[in-house]
Amino acid sequence: MFLQILLFLALYSITIHLFHKFQNHPPIPFPSLPLIGHLYLVLKKPLHRSLGKISRKHGPILLLHFGSRPVLLVSSPLAAEECFTKNDVVFANRPLLIFGKHLGYNHTSLTWGSYGDKWRNLRRISSLELLSTNSLQLFCVVRLDEVRLLLRKLFKDQHRTVDLKCAFFELMLNLMMRMLAGKRYYGDNIAEVEEASRFREILRESFLLSAASNMVDFVPMLKWVDKSEKRMINLHKKRETFTQELIEEQRRKMNDGKSSLATDKKKNMIEILLSLQEEEPENFNDETIRSLMMVLLLAGTDTSVGTMEWAMSFLLNHPEVLKKAQTEVDKVVGHGRLVEESDLANLPYLHCIISETLRMKPPGPLLMPHESSKDCVVGGYRIPRGTMLLVNTWAIHNDPNNWVEPTKFKPERFEGLDGSKTEFKVMPFGSGRRGCPGEGLAMRMVGLTLGSLIQCFEWERVSKEMVDLMEAPGLTMPKAQPLQAKCRPRQHFLTCLSQI
Repeated sequence: MFLQILLFLALYSITIHLFHKFQNHPPIPFPSLPLIGHLYLVLKKPLHRSLGKISRKHGPILLLHFGSRPVLLVSSPLAAEECFTKNDVVFANRPLLIFGKHLGYNHTSLTWGSYGDKWRNLRRISSLELLSTNSLQLFCVVRLDEVRLLLRKLFKDQHRTVDLKCAFFELMLNLMMRMLAGKRYYGDNIAEVEEASRFREILRESFLLSAASNMVDFVPMLKWVDKSEKRMINLHKKRETFTQELIEEQRRKMNDGKSSLATDKKKNMIEILLSLQEEEPENFNDETIRSLMMVLLLAGTDTSVGTMEWAMSFLLNHPEVLKKAQTEVDKVVGHGRLVEESDLANLPYLHCIISETLRMKPPGPLLMPHESSKDCVVGGYRIPRGTMLLVNTWAIHNDPNNWVEPTKFKPERFEGLDGSKTEFKVMPFGSGRRGCPGEGLAMRMVGLTLGSLIQCFEWERVSKEMVDLMEAPGLTMPKAQPLQAKCRPRQHFLTCLSQI
């Protein structure tokens, strides 16, 4: 019986292999097993490293089977460029996954929606009305204020070990909620304590579920034993209730004449969306507003938090880089005032630090999955319609064929580097029409926060040992061990910090 099973598996794998070879499909790692396909190859976490190992062994363009789903795995700049230029429209869809069904408004949100008129409208709203340069400038004061509050807290707690991951999360979530609804839910003097508690629980569960891989998407028969779908349904109800309450609160202010909707100056993004709803009610129902709120809130926090935490980890392990960055800030800004967003354009080495961090630890080590809407060709291979595309940005960013000594933290590699020459060798925000529209906001906030921390404080590791750079499983490459550090105010900035 055992020999018969082995013979069946061998014949099945050989048949699958030959079929794809005759169809001119990309190489397929051998064997592909019944029901699970190649899932046995990616059991070890984190996923981007397991997939990187497979690519190094079998090639940069591979066709895998994750259970019942065909998956095109790409880990080279040339193949990624072909996917996001020549085949950009073909790969503009998203696969129909359970998370997108229950938490992506039945695959209609900006993140999970299929390419079409509705998605293009959402993209237009986010790019032109919420995240454009002009729109972001409206909230410049809010960003500056939140960073100043972080500096004040660090100055107050200067003799304690700082949990930087927690500090960055509170910073980004407060920032996003102030931009969205004019509210703060973390820190001191919180006005609506019960509302803040509900928000924190919703966000905690949202991040928990989004970080977990759902095997039901690949092996449907597991649906009968999997509990995550029910949790997603319950979470969606909580999120809908909470966000609708925020919308109704803003509507009441509008009806009472306390809102700024009637003026040209909007105070938050809900106001902007409600004003658009009055002008174009066919394109802006409440569900659209709720959907955009959750996308901005989730996509705009976790990724930026991770980038700042990794950047500070690298700086703590490389004090010479930290010193060089401090020297640049001191030279450009001086000692009489604190860093502002307008200074960032004149701080090229700080930008190099951020770029090197994004290269080594991209916030999306695997870009959000795409799916082909029709047959196409990538790297000379035929890709069938309905194939999920996974681009392993971590593998591309850390490939010695693309970068000299890729495992070493060297911000200097980006000095004077022409971005057009590295477009597909480093792409932390994706590329093509489904690239991240929040790149401008992320770079502003990460730059302002890091620049402020570098300028105002001396930083040290909590022990003589180097900061652990191991990654935990998750879509946004979190650190396995949350970053803690010691800081003390720099002598030149005692007065500035005491006056915040």
